[in-house]
Amino acid sequence: MRRVYLDNNATTPVLPEIFEAMRPYFGEQFGNASSIHHHGQETRAAVERARESVAGLLGCRASEIVFTSGGTEADNLAIFGLVAAGDHVITSTIEHHAVLNSCKQLQSLGCDVTYVPVDGQGRVDPDDVRRAVTSKTKLITIMMANNETGVLQPVDDIGRIAAEADVYFHTDAVQAAGKVHINVRTIGCDLLAISGHKIHAPQGVGALYVRKGTRLRAQLYGGSHERSRRAGTENVPGIVALGKAAELARRGLEQGTDIALSAMRDRLQKTLFDQIDATGVTAAGAPRVPNTTNIYFEHIEGEALVIALDLKGLAVSTGAACSSGAIEPSHVLTAMGLTADRARASIRFSLGKQNTNDDIEFALSLIPATVARLRELSPVYNRTVVSN
Repeated sequence: MRRVYLDNNATTPVLPEIFEAMRPYFGEQFGNASSIHHHGQETRAAVERARESVAGLLGCRASEIVFTSGGTEADNLAIFGLVAAGDHVITSTIEHHAVLNSCKQLQSLGCDVTYVPVDGQGRVDPDDVRRAVTSKTKLITIMMANNETGVLQPVDDIGRIAAEADVYFHTDAVQAAGKVHINVRTIGCDLLAISGHKIHAPQGVGALYVRKGTRLRAQLYGGSHERSRRAGTENVPGIVALGKAAELARRGLEQGTDIALSAMRDRLQKTLFDQIDATGVTAAGAPRVPNTTNIYFEHIEGEALVIALDLKGLAVSTGAACSSGAIEPSHVLTAMGLTADRARASIRFSLGKQNTNDDIEFALSLIPATVARLRELSPVYNRTVVSN
C-alpha cells in the first residue's frame, strides 16, 4: 500500500543527509564532549559547529544557544528559569500545552497568570497584551506559530511591548523554525524555543535561545554543561543532527522552499473546498506558516476521518499529537470561537520537505470520497440534506 504522510507538525522524518551527518557520532566519534582528550575534543568541536548553525538560523550569537531535549524542555527552562512566586505572567489561550501546563503549575506555586484571548482568525491583539502588563509582570510568553492552525502571531509588536515595559519575552517557535525567516533581534525576544523533530532532525533534541545577559536559573542540577544553564552530558548525535537541520532549513528558506510548500498547501485546500460542500479553512485570512492548513468538514467526526484515511494510506491529524485521543474539542479552535462540533470536525494537514505534488494528488484522490462515505453514515448530515 502506498503511504503518504501529511502530519509533519506532529513530527517529521529524518532527512537522509541529516541522518548521515549524525551517523558517525553513534560509532567511531563517540567521545564525551566534556572530556579533554582527542575523542572528547572531536565531539566538542561537532557540538560547537552545530551551535553556530542553529545560531545562524535564529540570527543570534552561538553563545546564546542552549541545547535541550526538545521544545517542551526549552519552554519549561525559559518559564521556570525566570519566574518565581509572586510574579505575574502573560500568555495566550492557544499556547501549546508545554506552555499552558507550565503556567498552570506557576499558578499553583503562587504566581498570577493572565491568558489573553485570540480573535476569530486565531491571532492575539498586541493591545490586549499591553493592557495586561502590571508592575508585577515578569514574563510574556506568546507562541510564534500555532501548531494546529499554523497562524503566525504578531511577535514583533509583542516584543516591542515587552521592551517598553521592561519585562522578559519568550516565544515558542517550535512550529515556525525552518518554515519562516526568524531573527531574534527583529522579534526582540529574550528567549525562543525550537525542536529538532519539527525540522527533520530526530526526536529528543531542541534548543533555547537565551539573550546575552538574561539571568536564567538552571532547572537541572549536575555538571556545568551549556555554560551551567542545562546540566547533563550532551546528546552529540542529536545536536549534530539539529545543526545540520538548521543549516538545511536556512538554505531552503533562501532558495524559496517555503514558497513551494505554500503552493502545495494552497492547492490542497482550494481543491477540497471546491469539491466538498460544507467545508472551510480555519483562519484562512490570517498569516500562516506555509506548510499548514486546518480544514473542517461539517457533519463528520474528525477522528473518524483520520482513521478512515489512514486505512487508505494517508496520515493526517485532528490537531496536536500530544492531545490526540482527547474527548474535549481542541482548546485552540474553541478559543477562536468554533463550535465544539466544528472543532471536532477539523483536520490538520501539515506538509514537510519530503512531500511532493504527487503526494497532494494522492490525498485529493482519497479525501472527497472518504468524506462523502462518512457523511452517508451520519444521521445529522442526512437530516440536513433531506430538510434542504
